[in-house]
Amino acid sequence: MLDLLSRISRLTSKAALYISVAGLVLMTAIISWQIFARYVLNAAPAWTEPAALFLMLWFILFAAAAGVREGFHIRLTLVEDALSPIGRVALRLFCHAVVGLFGAAMAGAGGSLVLATWSHVIPTLGLPRGAAYAPIVVAGALIVLYSVERALLELRGEEAERAWP
Repeated sequence: MLDLLSRISRLTSKAALYISVAGLVLMTAIISWQIFARYVLNAAPAWTEPAALFLMLWFILFAAAAGVREGFHIRLTLVEDALSPIGRVALRLFCHAVVGLFGAAMAGAGGSLVLATWSHVIPTLGLPRGAAYAPIVVAGALIVLYSVERALLELRGEEAERAWP
């Protein structure tokens, strides 16, 4: 069961990171076009800023979720290093639980936000405002998944197989 969970986690983490990379590249291209159009063509397109912000929400939240699984978030280990091996495991399990609860809160509150704003349209993009907030729900659910996986692996004394080199 844990092997299946780890396989699903690895694949979703890899997908989230690819989406994040693609979003960052696309946002960079959009901002570059905006700068070129504004200063060279003297005609800045109205859609570029909302599109860049839309993409930023998507790629930042997906990368943050993947960071929970891949362990590339910044953390301080001062307290952890001072504990016994059993204390370290207990502290890590507590941290995974807190992060998982945060992910669940993100998914729940994000879902409410998506539903409340879905009927509002981003004028320059023609997309529902709720679509911009949808990654909050997805990232929250992924954070819960990754926190559960990491907690179960912690109990086994194992590390998650990296999805990204």
